[in-house]
Amino acid sequence: MRWDALFEDMEAQLAARRRLDFEAEIAERARVDSAGVEIADRLRGSLGLCIRVHVGSGPAFEGTLSHAGSEALVLDEPRHQVLVPYAAAVHYGGLSRLAVSEPSKVRQRLGLASALRGLARNRARLTILVSRGPVGTGLHGVIDTVGRDFLDLALLPEDTDRRPGTVRQVLTLPFAALAAIRSGGAAGG
Repeated sequence: MRWDALFEDMEAQLAARRRLDFEAEIAERARVDSAGVEIADRLRGSLGLCIRVHVGSGPAFEGTLSHAGSEALVLDEPRHQVLVPYAAAVHYGGLSRLAVSEPSKVRQRLGLASALRGLARNRARLTILVSRGPVGTGLHGVIDTVGRDFLDLALLPEDTDRRPGTVRQVLTLPFAALAAIRSGGAAGG
């Protein structure tokens, strides 16, 4: 029996075992790191990419991801922008594997209500698609008020500005009912 060969074999087995342990530790750390990643982080890692977002009410939106906030994203379509609350999304296509955390504490606190208040302040005409209801139908109007978990939408005929005589009705919509908000007056999905 050759002692040198025996010791070399034992050293090789020990090195192989250490390598396997090291690889297992790396895999476990990757699983732990992945467990802390939020969808907003993955979306921030996909800024500038063309992605597809399917919402629970049926339509899918495709465009360049231009913003990923704490509770909603913004897609740039050829003619409109679409704000989609994360809670309305069923699945995404085209996301990068990269995850980027939000470094700003201020932006972490700015949620869906902040974005909606900006739209209300600008008196922006928009179309709201609700999470339950006929696919492709939208509520056209201007946001009058934004509360903590709801908004008041003044319904208007398409391509009409908000004036006292043009408001058909004012609806109160809980945030949980929002599937998407498209800029301008066009409906669809």
